[in-house]
Amino acid sequence: KIDSAVIDSHVRALQPGHLLDVPSSNQHTVKPWFDGRLDFTPPVKDLAGQGVPLQGGRLDYVAGRAAAALVYGRAQHVIELFVWPSANGAEAAPRGAVRNGYNLIHWSNGQMNFWAVSDLNSEELGAFVRDWRAAQ
Repeated sequence: KIDSAVIDSHVRALQPGHLLDVPSSNQHTVKPWFDGRLDFTPPVKDLAGQGVPLQGGRLDYVAGRAAAALVYGRAQHVIELFVWPSANGAEAAPRGAVRNGYNLIHWSNGQMNFWAVSDLNSEELGAFVRDWRAAQ
């Protein structure tokens, strides 16, 4: 299942030295870094004003598909937002789950799939997703 693959990627990334390929809090540094490394351009948003600053990003593979992993921080917690193109173009409202002690929220805007994962509680992760979706 994709949710298990997302958690596996998140746990691997939390090992020392694996979290970031491009460490930067500047969305204008992180977004262009993916150019030529992926066959799509992930949306990168700055949520520092909401208390969830961008820390950077990295390339990842989830269930055999190249994905952008955008890394945000809240207090001492890491939030990863995995992004890759939607295969069917269907929109899907945010849907939460809990697996192995991690909270997950998945949604699609019809063009991209999004999976947010963190050890944050479900309310805080839900607030991150709402803020991220509302940001320009």
